[in-house]
Amino acid sequence: MNQRPRRIVVAITGATGAIYGVQLLRRLGAVPGVETHLVLSDAASLTLHQEVGMQRREVEALAHVVHKNREIGAAIASGSFQTDGMVIAPCSMKTLAAVAHGLADNLVARAADVILKERRRLVMMVRETPFNLAHLRNMTAVTEMGAIVFPPLPSFYHRPASIDEMVDHTLDRVLDLLGIENPQAARWPGMRGAESA
Repeated sequence: MNQRPRRIVVAITGATGAIYGVQLLRRLGAVPGVETHLVLSDAASLTLHQEVGMQRREVEALAHVVHKNREIGAAIASGSFQTDGMVIAPCSMKTLAAVAHGLADNLVARAADVILKERRRLVMMVRETPFNLAHLRNMTAVTEMGAIVFPPLPSFYHRPASIDEMVDHTLDRVLDLLGIENPQAARWPGMRGAESA
């Protein structure tokens, strides 16, 4: 009996940080047995062009299946369609608010709503700074619903030499959250050679 692929929904919204969504699609595309389902918000096309110089069709070519954001009848809009998680990379404050309040007025928000109601893994890479009180309350709300709020904040303990290294390190953590085998991830070995004062 054939086992179905591991289906991961990737949504890219208009917040800054489009590179996270693009690189996540590339990383997932290289994992055998993983099938990616992509949804781009309208604003995402603008950000992709501005930040990474890619057209919508180029990004869509990185996914196995592409759904239009207005396609509320898409497979990923139903809990009966089995998926293994969703990442919104990056997640705008508008999308965060829609998910926090259960609006489900487009496919990104509806797919996230489905993931939450089916108790599947939802990773929201929220991008804004500084946060206002509405942002914080919405992050609390989605966390209480079961989502993981994951601002793509760079770490420096691994001494990244490029933006790509910073992006990859963040995505290593996202793949871990999805339970996807990731042998090239740099793992923290603990502090070595540090002497206590």
